[in-house]
Amino acid sequence: MKIFKKLCKIFLLLLVAGILFIVWANYSIKKNSDPYLFYKTAYIPKTKTALLLGTSKNLNNGAPNAYFYNRIDAAVELYKTRKIQYIIVSGDNSTKDYNEPEDMQLALMERGIPQDRIFLDFAGFRTLDSVVRAKEIFGQKKLVIISQKFHNERAVFLARQNGMESFGFNAEDVNKYAGFKTNMREYLAKTKVYWDLIFGVEPKFGGDKVLIP
Repeated sequence: MKIFKKLCKIFLLLLVAGILFIVWANYSIKKNSDPYLFYKTAYIPKTKTALLLGTSKNLNNGAPNAYFYNRIDAAVELYKTRKIQYIIVSGDNSTKDYNEPEDMQLALMERGIPQDRIFLDFAGFRTLDSVVRAKEIFGQKKLVIISQKFHNERAVFLARQNGMESFGFNAEDVNKYAGFKTNMREYLAKTKVYWDLIFGVEPKFGGDKVLIP
């Protein structure tokens, strides 16, 4: 019985420590990235290249994904206000029938952005991969990252931890109920950022350098 009580105490201590670490990690990342996140193009410095973080075009039920279309709107706004010249579209292309970068490229072109201004990164399986590959593969040391605010907090933090001058342009979010699951998952994702930094986790794939004019 004594051993059982000790095990229970250890478990509870680890549980509390884990919860505290999650809270601290989220607070730390939000605090450190907040000065570089903006909703208005007027506050975004002119930057050669933007990194548009991928997401699925449609939800599992086939309905349009508001996260996707709001990010497209934000990227188009940046380009048409001449804040950026090029866009790296980085996302998941892990199967033949699922291609986030091409879906986003087509959506951008439909909105008037020339194809030669769009570069595709098919190996953006995680935010870490997308951010680090923008530097290592596409040679960018300064970026505007486009996603929703909760995602930009993590992306901009990762970029700056990897020696990049980065800013976040926040796309319009979805309503808090539609995005509840996504926001809950983000708490754990922000915690994993520190795990990746501590253990030096790198992108899953490398590749040949891509020159952006």
